Formats: sequence, C-alpha cells, structure tokens
Amino acid sequence: MTSPFVCDVQPDWPAFVDCILRKGTPRRVHYIELFLDAEVQEAICRRFDLLRDLDPADPYFELRRQIRIQRFLGYDYVRCSVENLDMPLKRSLTDDTAHLKRGGGRAYMEEHAGPITTWAEYEAYPWPDPEKATTRALEWYERNLPDDMCVIASGGFAHFAEMLTWTMGYETLCYALYDQRDLVAEISNRLIDIYRVVLKRMLEFSRVKVVWGSDDMGFKGGTLISPNDTREFVLPGHKLMAQMAHDAGRPYLLHTCGRMESIMPDLIDDVKIDARHSFEDVIEPVTLAKQRYGDRIAILGGIDLDFLCRADTDQVRRRVRDTLAVCQPGGGYCLGTGNSVANYIPLDNYLAMLDEGRRW
Repeated sequence: MTSPFVCDVQPDWPAFVDCILRKGTPRRVHYIELFLDAEVQEAICRRFDLLRDLDPADPYFELRRQIRIQRFLGYDYVRCSVENLDMPLKRSLTDDTAHLKRGGGRAYMEEHAGPITTWAEYEAYPWPDPEKATTRALEWYERNLPDDMCVIASGGFAHFAEMLTWTMGYETLCYALYDQRDLVAEISNRLIDIYRVVLKRMLEFSRVKVVWGSDDMGFKGGTLISPNDTREFVLPGHKLMAQMAHDAGRPYLLHTCGRMESIMPDLIDDVKIDARHSFEDVIEPVTLAKQRYGDRIAILGGIDLDFLCRADTDQVRRRVRDTLAVCQPGGGYCLGTGNSVANYIPLDNYLAMLDEGRRW
C-alpha cells in the first residue's frame, strides 16, 4: 500500500472539539465531512488495500471498516446514530452517471406529493417509535472505538425541514402552508417528539462528543419556505436539539444547504448553533462566511463541489491553501468539501484536498 499523503495524521478528538469551539488556532488542520458516498469508500478501500486483514464474516465488520477508513483519511471521529427509525417516503429512481457509478441508481424525493397530504394519511402513516430504535453500533463503538477518536451523533435525526418536504412533498407543503397549517404544525411537532427521544438516547453514550443535525432548509435564492414559516415550523426543533446537546456538554453543529442569510441571526442567537456546514461558491464562499460569522460560530468545509469536479489537482491544492490562510487562524474551521464526498467528485481531487491540509 502506497499512501497518497505526505505525512501521517494521528486522530485527536479533544483537539478536534476544541477547534470547533474556537479555542485558538489548532496545532494541525482538522477535517470534517457529513459523509462519504459508499462508492467513494469502496474505491478507497480497493485502491489502498485497507481491508486486507479484516474478516467480512465478523458481525461488526462494517464498524471496523469505518474506523479503518476514517483513520486512514485523517478524521478524528466516526459518525453514528440509532438504527431502525424508518419513515417510508416516495422516491423516483434514475440511472447514475457518476464515474463511481451507484449500482442501484440515483434516487430523488418526490416533489409533488409525499405519503402525507391529508389528515387521514397522517393518521395512517407508520410513525416509528423512537424508544424501539436500536443502538447496536453506538454500543459497539462505546466499547471498541480507539481512545483518540470520538463519535459524532449524526444521521437519521434532526431532519425537521427535510421531513416536512419529504413526507408531504415540497409542492404539497407549499399549498398546505396556506390551506392546512394545522397539519404542517402537527407533523412538525411529531418530528420534535421523535427526535427528542432519539437525541436523548444518543447522548447517553460517553463516546459521543459532538452532535450534528442535518437539515437542508434552502436553495440558491433563500429558504425553501418563508423565513417566518421556517422560524415557526423548523427552528424550534433545532433549538431543542442544541439545548439538549449543550446541557450534555456537547457542541451542536448544523448542516443545511442553501442561502441562509435571512435566518442566520436566528440560528446563531436563538437556536445557538456552534457551527454551520455546507457552503457553495455561488451562494457564499466559505472564506466570506468565516469573515462574517467566524467570531461567533465555527465554519466547516466549504471546498466547493462544482470546483472539485472541474479543477485539476494543482488547482485544488491552491484552493485549499488559500482557504486555510483565511479560515485556519484562531480555530473554528475544519477542512472539507462544501457538502459531502459525492461519488461524482474525482477521487484524486478529494485526496489532494486532504493531503494539502496535511502539508499545511
């Protein structure tokens, strides 16, 4: 195995958390990603022979594999949530045209009508019981995760805006905000009740050191529903998640796509997020976000996905250096993509981004 990196990185979760909490310029660059597409993970494992001594028959093979991948790439953590919290949704499937092609195709949420468009459908919907969700992975990580790594509680919870648009369908939701606001409010409150229990259970694990809510609220022009409706139906859930995380001594990170300028004061001063993730050059370059908000919250990721797809490795390295020059001083920045490591990003560009962070 030939490493693509100039030097090794030793995980250091306390320094990672201190960086997020803006406790001064960190000793080295820390990395963060919402997730790596499965196809990217598989390609990395194959290219660098990461699984050569792991037994696929091991019942915890996938968890050991995650640790192996994360450590190899230089991350200080693994992401984990509860299991068996299913909410059936309507999706459309199409062929995947990415280089690291997704065998089952690429799925898109149905935008017109989801499974809940009426009160009758709401009553018939198979809402999950969060008390019955399982914690098998969290229990294993609690016992077996290396001491220099932590768990970020993330995935499968805090999807307040997303589940409103997914369960109703975005088009139906827009009409319902005029015609059935009581139904929108009921779904919002039901989500709060579910995710409150989910987060309470995750916070019982001592290896969980960070909480990361993921909830796309916007698009290039603004929030998906009006700022006032976002404040009424979406932000109360995140405020509760942040309060629960803070009461347990953990920072609360928020991933949300879109232009958030109209509600950034709410997110910082009322919800009290500790960090914002997901940046796109055509909306707000991460360096500008750092200058605007970096004295109050951490700014995460921001190496634009479109750029990563189109650039060559030299351009990627230059972009990383320019970004770190602005964002690294004082802490409150972790290097990563503007959204996630999607299977259409050239793998060498992603690895060059990580390597340039090590060189810094």
